[in-house]
Amino acid sequence: MKPGDHPEFFRLPAPEGRSRESTLRLDREGRFWHDGARVEHPGMQRAFASWIDLHPDDGRFILTNGWDWTYLTVEDVPFFVKAVGIDGASVSVTLSDGSVEPMDARSLRVGERDAVYLRVKGGRFEARFMPEAQTALAPLLIEGAGGELELEVAGVRHRVGGR
Repeated sequence: MKPGDHPEFFRLPAPEGRSRESTLRLDREGRFWHDGARVEHPGMQRAFASWIDLHPDDGRFILTNGWDWTYLTVEDVPFFVKAVGIDGASVSVTLSDGSVEPMDARSLRVGERDAVYLRVKGGRFEARFMPEAQTALAPLLIEGAGGELELEVAGVRHRVGGR
């Protein structure tokens, strides 16, 4: 059992001389920064991406590994779609934390600069498609009867709304 499994874990004060606030930031392109410098180490990037969560009381973004936690600034979304897998009637997405999950086509939205977003992690979070992953959706995108954008998977059309 990790300390993070205890119900009071997120209510405990920071260790003496420390703060739960941090200068850690996840930018709009999915890059982590600390004290104004980009986090370059691939292992730290993967770890940070896998530790993203929401504080249970105030809903702010945090990084937690079950042993400690700190607040994180997120400029746009906490997760990014890095790849799309199309296998017949199913579509999956690979996220920036390394997880793979079925794509919820009903949650697709288009935002600024035509970036595509969707809900992930059981709908708890929003993710943005990286350009390569967004391009992989092209075979599934069609124009609806009224000119609107739709995603067709296994013969079922899903309207892609605005963010």
